[in-house]
This record gives sequence, structure tokens and C-alpha cells, in this order.
Amino acid sequence: MKFTATQISEILQGEVFGNPDQEVFKLSKIEEGEEGSLTFLSNPKYNSYLYTTKASIAIVNKDFIPEKEVKTTLVKVEDAYKAFTKLLEYYNEIKLDKSGIETPSFIDKTAVYGDNVYIGAFTYLSQNVTVGDNVKIYPNVFIGDNVKIGDNTTLFSGAKVYSESEIGKDCTIHSGVIIGSDGFGFVPNEKGEYNKVPQIGNVIIEDNVDIGSGTTIDRATLGSTFIRKGVKLDNQIQIAHNVEVDQNTVIASQTGIAGSTKIGKNCQIGGQVGIVGHIIIGNNVKIQAQSGIARSIKDNEVVQGSPALPYSDYNKSYVYFKNLPSLAKRIDELEKKISTKE
Repeated sequence: MKFTATQISEILQGEVFGNPDQEVFKLSKIEEGEEGSLTFLSNPKYNSYLYTTKASIAIVNKDFIPEKEVKTTLVKVEDAYKAFTKLLEYYNEIKLDKSGIETPSFIDKTAVYGDNVYIGAFTYLSQNVTVGDNVKIYPNVFIGDNVKIGDNTTLFSGAKVYSESEIGKDCTIHSGVIIGSDGFGFVPNEKGEYNKVPQIGNVIIEDNVDIGSGTTIDRATLGSTFIRKGVKLDNQIQIAHNVEVDQNTVIASQTGIAGSTKIGKNCQIGGQVGIVGHIIIGNNVKIQAQSGIARSIKDNEVVQGSPALPYSDYNKSYVYFKNLPSLAKRIDELEKKISTKE
């Protein structure tokens, strides 16, 4: 896939300085630029690379003035970083613009799908599945009974969506994601064994949600597990039954959230955070990586540690944590002096 400098400038509403017919077919970092590649410059720390890069086209800020000769064709824009991001989005749309139904795949006669869909080979659509317009379902995806998938949503290879689940519009579900598997519900019997509690609820994922590879979201025991609008989940996250993650919250990799916990809007949760069940985390909460959350948290708190403390208290306490051996030694010495005087 090739683009000329003129085409790029039209997409970005920029201006070409150099060869307007210069072509590129790949992307590169400015310090690693090769012929035929497109790069960008927004950080002044990298200015020197512009004079040595072999990239064929570079996107730069409109106010950039070269200090010496530049061999690379320049496309000047208002904001090079935002422009390059826009170009990446445009490129990704073209690259992922697939349509049609590949064979072999299985689509139950009761399943319905909209216009301009892509259904990859070895995909399985079960009974009463509803798929919206412009949905992309890559190979080896399983969709269970009565699942609903909204317009413009993409499910990458190997995703599994269990029965009754609902996925909104403009969502991205990456490879290996499992939505709607059973929650971890067991009760002991008189023999000391564990009997399974049927999990008959579902998972509801609202619009504009991204779910990273290998993440699992359990169905509710009763009712629904909710992932609200605009939530962004990293890879390898575990969300248990009846959890609710509210709008625009972001959660980093390897976090685990136990059953029936409610997480508010606009929260930021770091990697490897463990959150117990049946608590409420307020809006705008920030939880630092590797924290253990064993209590409810009020709006706007910032916490760290295991068990988690308010962020400023944790930092103050850490000064003592790291000095515990020397403090213990001093206490021993003081005790010896006191006992000697006695």
C-alpha cells in the first residue's frame, strides 16, 4: 500500500515541502528511517535525526525551520504528533477493511447480520445471534446463542463470546478474550466437597469499549456483569461475576477484580492490582500498580500498597519501611542501655 506526499498532505490538511510525488509504503521511527518509509518529528530532542534519516517523508510541525539542508520531503502540519496518530488510524482502517464471509464457517440459520460484515474462516455463529453493520469477526471466533454485537465492532481471532452476552457499538475485542464464561461460584456440602452454583446471568459491554488479549469477563450469577461505555481494559485482566466497571475507567494488565465489586467512572487502575469482592470504588480513583484493595474507596482517592493506603501516607510510610532493619537495631541498642542503667 503506497501513499504519495500529496495524498498524505491532503489527509492531514498539511503542506508539502519537497517532492510532492515522493512515495512511501511503510512507517518508521525517525532515528531508524529507511527509504520508502514515513516518519514524524514532534520532539525537539530528535531534531538532529531529521538531517540524517533515510526516511522518504517526514511529518513536522508547521513552525519547524530547518537549520541546514533536509533531503527528506516534509509535510508540515499544525501538530505533527496528532497528525501522525490520525494517519495511523487511517492506515489501520484501510488495513482492517475486510468484508465478506469466508469458508469454511458456520452461521446458524437463525443468526442475522448486517451490511458490510466480515466473518472469517472457522468462525461459529450460534442460534439467534445478531450482528450489526460493519462488524469484523476474524477467523476462529466462537459466538454463543442469543449474543448481540453492535455496529462497527471488531472481534479478533480466537475470541470467545458465551451465550446471552451483549456487546455494543465501536468495540474492539482482541485475540483470546473470553466473555461470559461462568463466574467462580461453589458452595461446600456436608462431605466437604464443592457444588457448583449455576451462573445464569450474562455480560453486557456498552459502546466504545476496548478489551485486550487474554482478558476474561465472567457472566453474572444472576443479573449482569457490566462494562460501561468507554472502558479500556489491558491484556490478561480477570473480571469476576456481577462486577460493574463504570464509564471511561482504564485498567492495566494482570489486575483481578473479585465478584460483585462496583468500580466508578474515570478511574485509573495500575497493573497487578488485586481487588476484593463486594466493595465500592468511587469515581476518579487512582490505584497504583501492585496494590491490594480490601476496602471501599471514596471518590477522588489515590491509593497505593497492600493493603492499600492513601498515596501520600504510603510514601511517608515507605521511608520507615526501607529503614526498618536500622531502626530495629537502634531500638535494641536503646533497650540495652536502659536495662544497663536499671
